[in-house]
Amino acid sequence: MRAVHITSLAGPTALEVVEVAEPAAGPDSVVIDVHVAGVTFPEVLQSRGEYQVKPPLPFIPGSEVAGVIRSAPEGSGLEPGQRVAAFPALGGFAEVVATQPGMVFPLPDAVSFEVGASLPMNYLTVHFGLVRRGQLRSGDTVLVHGAAGGIGTAAVQLASALGARVIAVVSSAEKTEAAKAAGADEVVLADGFKDAVKGLTGGRGVDIVVDPVGGDRFTDSLRSLAREGRLLVIGFTGGEIPQVKVNRLLLNNISVVGVGWGAFWMPQPSYLQEQWAELLPLLEAGKLDPVLGRSFPLVGASDALLELDERRATGKVLLTVR
Repeated sequence: MRAVHITSLAGPTALEVVEVAEPAAGPDSVVIDVHVAGVTFPEVLQSRGEYQVKPPLPFIPGSEVAGVIRSAPEGSGLEPGQRVAAFPALGGFAEVVATQPGMVFPLPDAVSFEVGASLPMNYLTVHFGLVRRGQLRSGDTVLVHGAAGGIGTAAVQLASALGARVIAVVSSAEKTEAAKAAGADEVVLADGFKDAVKGLTGGRGVDIVVDPVGGDRFTDSLRSLAREGRLLVIGFTGGEIPQVKVNRLLLNNISVVGVGWGAFWMPQPSYLQEQWAELLPLLEAGKLDPVLGRSFPLVGASDALLELDERRATGKVLLTVR
């Protein structure tokens, strides 16, 4: 089969498309013919050896896919020919992938493979962040940084579906439409967002900040929180890991909350299916409909990662495998 290999840690441009053996169908594995793979920021970090998961070289990256089951263990509730999304964690940038049944999620007939491949990483991450860690309540006001990217559009859409008012922050005017398409109530530019938020909330501030960016926005994000507000730390696509002056947390009884989705579900993998069960009604009702960005062929995997690395992406970046 064709697959993308990371053979060195020289960054996105070093990815190669190679011919490798198909994964073996073990007694406890689901084998999936991949149609579309989602592209995520961890793959950018893995291409440089900067992610916490460091497989031995060479390896096939790709954490999320959508496709058709070729084979599944008896009693798993999954069947050959079934359309699914899956979260294999590694190996998704390939024509065939094998993973555990608990990482596989049946797709409704009306949901495309492109949408399916956009769901596992981003939507399960922001569900964990907003619902479990952020304790989102209907009527809350949520500020989302990086609101035109994959994580950002997912956070905008899920928060809106759960009854929140959503203020989206984007880095340029060109990215405004992606945030609006995800369902943002208001969109503001990153430059001067604190003052814009104060104006939009009558000086009150927001209940939750979703921050996958980090960097120099962090202090103004804290200042944008309302009383007992929560800042959700999801990642650092801006490059810099911010430092917190904890005295700021005392001023308005605010909280900085870590959102380590992987660290949470790995000791209890059944949590993934619990999350999917909560998201499925929203998906079937059309309330979750990922904003799709550019799609690249498998041989364009380097270009797909550069789209994220250079912060050009609007919506979910995908690889079309077949």
